[in-house]
Amino acid sequence: MPPADASFAQAETLDKGHGRVERRRLTATTALNAYLTWPGVQQVVRIDRGIVQRRTGVLREEVVYGLTSLPPERASAADLLRYNRAHWSIENRSHWVRDVTFDEDRSQVRVGSIPEVLAALRNTAISLLRLAGATNLAAACRRNAAQPWEALALLGIRRHN
Repeated sequence: MPPADASFAQAETLDKGHGRVERRRLTATTALNAYLTWPGVQQVVRIDRGIVQRRTGVLREEVVYGLTSLPPERASAADLLRYNRAHWSIENRSHWVRDVTFDEDRSQVRVGSIPEVLAALRNTAISLLRLAGATNLAAACRRNAAQPWEALALLGIRRHN
């Protein structure tokens, strides 16, 4: 437990959408740093989430803890909450594309290092298409399948006639 006189910083957000109301509260402190042997720890955080499904009224609550190497001077509680939210937005966006566009969930490859290699190749393809300015990755994949020289051009390989 932190000392009784420990200081805490808090930030809270409330989001409504997708049929639910989600409240997030992040509490950050430096008071626990001395108790931890984690290299570089600057703040300990606790994130409380409460999610109410509007249709059913069912409340789901969860608590997660984390450590960061960012000191309070560089990352306030509000900053950390925003960073955490942005991380999951990026993570979800990547997984959604892999699941929907590349149909990753139906893959039968489950042994050895092959699943990780295929995931890395899919991530590389997604990154290349985004760097090339593609906003609709499914359409870009279809175009590159029909015109493979375009996909090769993304890798710097030019078509010779």
